[in-house]
Amino acid sequence: MLLGAIDQGTSSSRFLLFDADNGDLLASHQIEVRQLFPHPGWVEMCPKEIYETVLECIKKVSEKMVEQKVGLDRLKCVGIANQRETTVVWDRETGEPLHNAIVWLDTRTSALADEAIQKTESKSKEHFKAKTGLPIHPYFSVLKLQWLLRNVPEVEEARKKGTLMFGTVDCWLLWKLCGIHATDVTNASRTMMFDLHKRKWSSELANFFEIPMEILPKIRSSAEVYGEFLGGPLKGIPISGCLGDQQAAMVGHGCLQKGDTKNTYGTGTFMLSNIGSQPLISKNGLLTTVGYQFGSDCVIYALEGSGSIGGNVIRFLRDNFGFIKDSSEVEALCRSITSTEGVIFVPAFTGLYTPYWDPTARGTICGLTQIANRAHITLAALRAVCFQSAEMLEAVEQDMEDTKITAIKVDGGMTSNILFNELQADIMGRRIDTPSVHEVSGWGAAMAAGIGIGLMKPENLSEKQAVRSYSPRISDSERHHELHRWKDAVKRACGWAIDEK
Repeated sequence: MLLGAIDQGTSSSRFLLFDADNGDLLASHQIEVRQLFPHPGWVEMCPKEIYETVLECIKKVSEKMVEQKVGLDRLKCVGIANQRETTVVWDRETGEPLHNAIVWLDTRTSALADEAIQKTESKSKEHFKAKTGLPIHPYFSVLKLQWLLRNVPEVEEARKKGTLMFGTVDCWLLWKLCGIHATDVTNASRTMMFDLHKRKWSSELANFFEIPMEILPKIRSSAEVYGEFLGGPLKGIPISGCLGDQQAAMVGHGCLQKGDTKNTYGTGTFMLSNIGSQPLISKNGLLTTVGYQFGSDCVIYALEGSGSIGGNVIRFLRDNFGFIKDSSEVEALCRSITSTEGVIFVPAFTGLYTPYWDPTARGTICGLTQIANRAHITLAALRAVCFQSAEMLEAVEQDMEDTKITAIKVDGGMTSNILFNELQADIMGRRIDTPSVHEVSGWGAAMAAGIGIGLMKPENLSEKQAVRSYSPRISDSERHHELHRWKDAVKRACGWAIDEK
């Protein structure tokens, strides 16, 4: 039997087919999706392009299966893993988007965040954190939606007509593929309109941010039948799993016990630690989010460190500076030197997330001397991603006082770089495990779909064995010194764009 997964991310759309018994990837197709940058700090994507690339990926994989003489009747269900927070608005009558999707990285709503903070009784960005697990910040969907309502006449007109619909990327795809207006509990928890304790939309939050409740989708579990494909080669096959991509990776890694921790290196960096069935509100700059919910089972929560620094840094060095022609060149370039010679790179292109939550931070390079070259800056970029993760880990262990994290499961494109994995182990001081399944988010979504139709059971989900583990090679004192230097550089990056505002 086969399980399918749509994995729609910031950089690409993918469709994957897995063997239900062992998780082997049998076929896949990937198409890059454009990011649009109409103004500094603005990041958009075309909703039609998102949908059409998903359709094309499904078509290509279906053709591959026909060529391999594998019948699609073996495909029992499909799950969705999607980039989170990215906000889509469309008209219910026409099905057409009313604006480009505003991507999670976008910072145009910084002024709205400041306005919201001043509007609260506490004048604090953490005013709603006890309810939502999130600070008031441009990262989350609610401010993007508020901006669209205030600034796009077509959106306001649709609201007046009663035809406006809002959703994150999963919701947009479910509408286009199945004709339903729904989202799952993990994606809902990233909007800042979701009450973590009551596990439903909060009318208080919707009213505070001036969002009409009627445009919000129905919230469902991560593993249940949402609907069936209305057309195409998968017509009639159920979509029965749905999670935000980072939560899907958590499931794909088998992080189903309290304390299990994974770190994904995609466009950004996202560390999630399972905290069980009770939400724990962080005191150290982490987010509290829904990890997953399988059908009617209890909701499992997670602490999350979200980082804007990840694979986008390597893309920046390639596209903006021409340091490399392809990401595959990074490891050899960095191994050509033995250190950064004191260079520290803080790539805060759109601000800093965990634990600082400073949208006014900007990219900074410290310690440049006349001997620094592209290799030193590229190595400093790899180390920056690791330092960011080390700060996340510090915060997780401070919040989870009774839990010591001994190993971190990692995935994402950057983990194909062996030097990067060694740097992670050194800078975080923990064993780093890379999985046997490379498409971890897709596998997690596929497993959720299998649970959703009763093909699999949560207790039967086996943890994937690590293909390779990496252990720390430097002393604790050296590690602490390096982290101190990183934090010193971060201080210089914070607040840089205040005058711009």
